[in-house]
Amino acid sequence: MSQSDSSARGTPAVVLLSGGLDSTTTLAIAKSQGFELYALSFRYGQRHLLELQSAREVALQMGVREHIVLDVDLRKFGGSALTDDIAVPKGNAPIGRGIPITYVPARNTVFLSLALAWAEILASHDIFIGVNALDYSGYPDCRPEYIAAFERMANLATRAAIEGGQPLTIHTPLIQLSKAQIIARGVELGVDYASTSSCYDPAEDGRPCGECDSCRLRGKGFAELGLPDPLLQRFELE
Repeated sequence: MSQSDSSARGTPAVVLLSGGLDSTTTLAIAKSQGFELYALSFRYGQRHLLELQSAREVALQMGVREHIVLDVDLRKFGGSALTDDIAVPKGNAPIGRGIPITYVPARNTVFLSLALAWAEILASHDIFIGVNALDYSGYPDCRPEYIAAFERMANLATRAAIEGGQPLTIHTPLIQLSKAQIIARGVELGVDYASTSSCYDPAEDGRPCGECDSCRLRGKGFAELGLPDPLLQRFELE
């Protein structure tokens, strides 16, 4: 699990891109390190499907070499407020106490496995994912020990592992950053946060609800920096 800032000199990297604040910042970091960007997004039955519009916009802005949106219908399983007919929790309930109903079972494992498959095809040894273990909602597949375990597994599961090639690295540049630190890093890299979408239950036009865990964490980050959220400003101007 690497957080190196050394230049990658145009080598390919697969970046998981939801279109949200964290994954967009992660994409910008990979770009700043010199990687050739291959973005992977998922249409997985999420209620906040509008995030994919943001992912496409972000990919274009960042000069991504190729952006693939895969269909993986996790709504067939349900079990989450994001993929089932369960209300998204809103209000002032404490964040990070227990595993919330917005957790999608095994989502990052599914996504990382498919990213690994594409990385093999691209002869890439680098996958980026914007997981965070500080300002997050208690998801078990955002923890450092989970990422480390997946990386070990990945390095047993590939052709390169058998043939003695370069090992795969799962890059988690945000994992020990607060939301405010993530935003500050993105601002430094010129990220257009007006193009991102974080809300779990947005209006049809993409306007965030402002009350779900994801909206509250995003708002907290901008507030701690004393900055307005460009996404909210965009809607105010419309």
